[in-house]
Amino acid sequence: MQLTHADADEAAILSRVIGPDKPTLSPAAARSLLDLEFTAEDQERMHQLLDKNQNDRLSKHEQQELETYRRIGRLIDLLCAKARLSLHKAGRAH
Repeated sequence: MQLTHADADEAAILSRVIGPDKPTLSPAAARSLLDLEFTAEDQERMHQLLDKNQNDRLSKHEQQELETYRRIGRLIDLLCAKARLSLHKAGRAH
């Protein structure tokens, strides 16, 4: 199988690695993943960066910082999707 450019972007690669559509986590592991969240300080920083971004006032460093937060958010989203599906499957198995 040959990957296309779209298949090689970060989100696509992470999705294939994590397999959010494959409910393979134990209930304990799934619950632990669902506890992942940004700290209050990180949430405040993201809010500051987003405000500055709306006004086109981000420095190059801040643009990179915001993109890092976005990438980590996507990773957490994929992990949580897998966790929710795994818990749903575990609930049906009983």
